[in-house]
Amino acid sequence: MKPLIGVSTSARGGWRSFLAISFALWRVGASAKRITPNRPFDIKDVDALIVGGGDDISASLYGGDLLPNVRLDPERDALETRLVKQAAKLGLPLMGICRGAQMINVSLGGTLHADVYEVFEMAPTLRTVLPRKQIGITDQSLLAKILGSTTCAVNALHHQSVKDLGKGLRVSATDEHGIVQAIEDSSGQHALGVQWHPELMPFSKAQLQLFRWLADCARNRQQQSQHVEPFEFRKAG
Repeated sequence: MKPLIGVSTSARGGWRSFLAISFALWRVGASAKRITPNRPFDIKDVDALIVGGGDDISASLYGGDLLPNVRLDPERDALETRLVKQAAKLGLPLMGICRGAQMINVSLGGTLHADVYEVFEMAPTLRTVLPRKQIGITDQSLLAKILGSTTCAVNALHHQSVKDLGKGLRVSATDEHGIVQAIEDSSGQHALGVQWHPELMPFSKAQLQLFRWLADCARNRQQQSQHVEPFEFRKAG
């Protein structure tokens, strides 16, 4: 049976993001279930969780300064905070995409830079779905294992970023200006957050590996619950 992966999105307009993520999961043999504040949901019904991209996270969640002219979604903030904490407690495989990476960090007690361009003044303003940002990945990290590299070209659609790390997390990638581009569980096992949008680079074999990793983690969890011999993460051949 295909592993079922929950995907949290905004209730308003989040279907586009959900379709792109669903396609990536379908390519690696998994199914997707959309989660929004107005869709009743039990986290025990899925084998893994993706916290998707979207609106800014409210500064009230991490003690930051409220910026003018940003769109917030308090109901989604509350939903995803609960989901991340539940996933961490259950050891559920977890991946955050852009806002989702930030939400993992905030939910576990971390903080954010509300606007990276006010803090990292030398960083050029970059907003593109094309892979035009180069990042460096920590050697021996979970992300390096998944991508099979310590460098990567990614897209950029964010203006918030991780500041202080949440409990049990470590940085696994930064860009040339020091802006955090990925975080992961400090044990290097069940949780990963990336600041870019891998679902918007559908022809990249490296980016598809992120979804393959999550699907394999979900499949292992599913098999273990059924007392079937698990298998390890598969690299693309």
